[in-house]
Amino acid sequence: MHEVSIASSVLEAVKVKASRYPGCRPRRVGVRIGELAGIDPDSLRFCFQALVSDTELREIELEIQSCPRRQHCLACGLEFTVRDHDFQCPECGSLNTEYVSGDELELAYLEVEEHEPSPVGAQNS
Repeated sequence: MHEVSIASSVLEAVKVKASRYPGCRPRRVGVRIGELAGIDPDSLRFCFQALVSDTELREIELEIQSCPRRQHCLACGLEFTVRDHDFQCPECGSLNTEYVSGDELELAYLEVEEHEPSPVGAQNS
């Protein structure tokens, strides 16, 4: 299950990027996953939650954006989403198409929230 290593990599990226914003707490991280990437979104979400469960990042949310496979028609120039493994151009009917996207795995965004430290002398309850 390579989702564990991917979840770990996402978490490391969050820590690196969050360190650029002192006084802020990561709240949400988004990743884009292409349908050809071979990643099970539910497994990734489960692994991510398991990794953050007993850490200072336990409240962070993982949002996953699915990206469909896209082709480019070399005959008419149309870029289209592939449905049901049909690579034929819906505009001109040509089968002369090439792969454009659908295997991506990328960090899309990191949302942080300003974290205000407790006043000096304040007690935690």
